[in-house]
Amino acid sequence: MSRLQWHRSLYWRIALGLFAFLALMLAAQGALFLWMTDRIAGSMPARSPRRLAELVATDVSAAMNVNANLDLHSYLPEQFGEILQTFVVIMRDGRTFSNHNDVPEPLLEAVREEQRSMNERPRGFGRRGDGPGRFGDGPGGPFDAGPGPPRPRPPDGEPREPDGDRPPPRRPPRRGEFAPIVVSGMPIGRVIVLPGGPSFWRILTRLGPTMAPVAAGVLVVGMMVIAFVVFGPARRRLLAVQDATERLGAGDLDARAPDNGGDEVAAVARSFNKMAVELASRARALEASDNTRRQLLADVSHELMTPLTAMRGYIETLGMSELQLDPPTRERYLRIVTDETHRLESIIGDLLDLARLEGGGTSMRRERVDVKAIFTRVAARHERELQERGVRLVQRVDPGAEVVVGDPDRLEQALQNLAANALRHTPEGGEIVLSSSVVPDGSMLGVRDTGPGIPEEHLPLIFERFYKVDAARKAAGGSGLGLSIVKAIVEQHGGRISARNDNGALFEIVLPPETDPVSAS
Repeated sequence: MSRLQWHRSLYWRIALGLFAFLALMLAAQGALFLWMTDRIAGSMPARSPRRLAELVATDVSAAMNVNANLDLHSYLPEQFGEILQTFVVIMRDGRTFSNHNDVPEPLLEAVREEQRSMNERPRGFGRRGDGPGRFGDGPGGPFDAGPGPPRPRPPDGEPREPDGDRPPPRRPPRRGEFAPIVVSGMPIGRVIVLPGGPSFWRILTRLGPTMAPVAAGVLVVGMMVIAFVVFGPARRRLLAVQDATERLGAGDLDARAPDNGGDEVAAVARSFNKMAVELASRARALEASDNTRRQLLADVSHELMTPLTAMRGYIETLGMSELQLDPPTRERYLRIVTDETHRLESIIGDLLDLARLEGGGTSMRRERVDVKAIFTRVAARHERELQERGVRLVQRVDPGAEVVVGDPDRLEQALQNLAANALRHTPEGGEIVLSSSVVPDGSMLGVRDTGPGIPEEHLPLIFERFYKVDAARKAAGGSGLGLSIVKAIVEQHGGRISARNDNGALFEIVLPPETDPVSAS
């Protein structure tokens, strides 16, 4: 598989998708933050706790001037419940009210304790007058975080109370802003804005019902974007690969997966397609091999049955006691049986020889072979038939082509088969040429005849087993295996053989160049 470019990787797309998702989430969080800030700011009608205390004190004072019996328990939550900041209204008589019902009781008790302490001081409310200020300012106040308040000093002449008569006040947080509530010119209470700002849970309770759907919507949208933009195309292409795999497994050799793109899914699809092509090629090769095997069995059966049938017929005839045969007829019948026996033996020998050659059961020697000697032996074997038919056999060996490297017996067998084939197709008075020459990729041995040649449509098939161009070869006793054996011998030598027409049939054997032979002839 070729190396993927990093920017086309599926993992890079996932990283970009997650980056976009995080960017979307941050943008949504920023928008929510601004919205929450606006809501929180909108719920705080004043910019500071002291200003809030003054506004609430002014409002409550105006309301109580109108209605002295105003129910602050209902009025404060109704008018100021939307304000997230908590404040407490404490009256001179110690009653406390708040705009929220979640003020801790210890804090209210501390405020009451401070109120009782301040009631005992001169001028009643506040050491600094009745104007706005900080409730619990200074050491000892209930909003002081110091080690503990000193007891209020009684006026001169009054006895001091024992330390154990009154418990120390419970302290709320350090400081709180306050403003007096004035009715008919008299301060009757204070508005105390508790320190610390709005509590987190109050903000969450107030804004949560709105924030939760928005956050969930942003999350869902982000997930959908990731799913459709990043994983959606990959999933569809993986499903296509899966479908192609199932179709290939079901026997569809043309099944292919879409391999467009440059990421890992495309690489998997290309690997699958390559595998599918190889499997289809192997399947077709197996099918062709099976067809060849079936055809070979049929051809072998036919070739063997022809002499066997003739032999059986003549032998049965010779065995009939009631049939009187004259000696010449009997001798002719026996000669035919003998010839058919030799023909049968030749076919079986050729089959075994071809099986050994194609199966690698025969080892080829590597020797320096004298080409002129082989040509001489071929001519000697066919000398009588050449003379009877008036066919001339010519030997041509070019300079430098006197020696080839190979198995001398097998090379002679190949040339004998080619010469016999040429002799069958050469008319009387014709010519057969055995040649040896040097070519760029080795040595070439050629066998040419002056016969009618091979029809062009038969040239690609003549090296197949039992293939016969016409009935002439059959009539001449050919088994149809000679050229197949020649091809197997040449390929065992690492060479190649070809056939073409050039004023007759021309067979050319090209052998590899001479290397280091095992032994010399």
